[in-house]
Amino acid sequence: MEELKISEKRKVSLERAEELKSRIEDYLDERDKVAKGLEMTDEFTAAKERILKILGGTEEDWNDYKWQLKNRISDVKTLEKIINLSERERGEIEKVGKNFRWAISPYYASLMDPDDRFDPIRLLSVPTVLEVSDIDGDMDPMGEEYTNPAGSITRRYPDRLIINVTNECAMYCRHCQRRRNIGQKDEHKSTDVIKESIEYIRNNEEIRDVLITGGDPLTIPDHRLEWILEELRQIPHVEIIRIGSRTPVTMPQRITDELANMLKKYHPIYINTHFNHPKEITEEAKKACEKLANAGIPLGNQAVLLNGINNDKYVMKALNHELLKIRVRPYYIFHAKHVRGTTHFNTSVDDGIEIMEYLRGYTSGLAIPTYIINAPKGQGKTPILPQYLISRGRDHILIRTWEGKVIKYENHPTKDLKEIL
Repeated sequence: MEELKISEKRKVSLERAEELKSRIEDYLDERDKVAKGLEMTDEFTAAKERILKILGGTEEDWNDYKWQLKNRISDVKTLEKIINLSERERGEIEKVGKNFRWAISPYYASLMDPDDRFDPIRLLSVPTVLEVSDIDGDMDPMGEEYTNPAGSITRRYPDRLIINVTNECAMYCRHCQRRRNIGQKDEHKSTDVIKESIEYIRNNEEIRDVLITGGDPLTIPDHRLEWILEELRQIPHVEIIRIGSRTPVTMPQRITDELANMLKKYHPIYINTHFNHPKEITEEAKKACEKLANAGIPLGNQAVLLNGINNDKYVMKALNHELLKIRVRPYYIFHAKHVRGTTHFNTSVDDGIEIMEYLRGYTSGLAIPTYIINAPKGQGKTPILPQYLISRGRDHILIRTWEGKVIKYENHPTKDLKEIL
């Protein structure tokens, strides 16, 4: 009888396992169609060799982030040697360049498909005419000009704030929310401005979390960044320091042993980076992220939901899986802001909700970020979730599971332990 019970349990378990397997068969069919950088090393190496020849560089140059910064591609004549451009595209890029700056690191350029103008890397880095035909966006959708109490601070929350230390980036993303600050030349914030920012933090004891951002703060020299970290670490109420950087994605050569060893002196340090597509996750990016992780720095990813790049449930799931392989935790999916010149990247909120529906229950919790809408004009991050709570009764709630089953769940009142013990 006992053996029969065990056999029956195993039968039920096997039937359930087959049912669960059927729920991800669509992803198993589609995942190999998604371009993944870790599977494209040979292709990227060939592109690197071609770009080095064009720029007159060496392997040693390629691995030097200062060379990468100095040799950013920012003119059509050089770009068309790397990717194939139509005459129309060349004209459009030059037209956009008069209004909005663009520049691409040689490394990031090596990830571009030379023939496909809808390649996600190209869409993220190469200007299109849509940028100058956009009249609906806002240059400052977050209202940062009105949340700047001192120095180069942005403050939107009670216990944390941002210090903006530079406008420079290794690559100027075409969906950038701060394109109004990019201008036409690189400018790090002055020592006086940074000191004013730090003094504001010192005088406001409720600030326990400071985010250093830009531009990209990892474009500033190590000694400059260390000065900022050292000053912040001398403030007793600053508990954690975060750095927001896309250099692990667009210029992983920046993550040197020297940088990692310097950063770990100022723990707890957290770094949030910005991978948007699994094609960006390459062997070089993996090496960079592993250096930071090995230095004890937790890494999070803040993707932006972008039309034509990752507003696809299979692409976003693959991205999150690839991130975990390189020890980066998917943290946020941001709904794209309505920034002037970028609204062609905007998607419906429904796209984001569909992606979240497809993640919860269908993959591990580690691979599920929070989908966020930044409320306009600095009113804060607002989580957007599929509706799992259907209704409430006096002593129960109705919930919907990830499989769509509706369940009545008891909702007991919270008891006062002091009264019942």
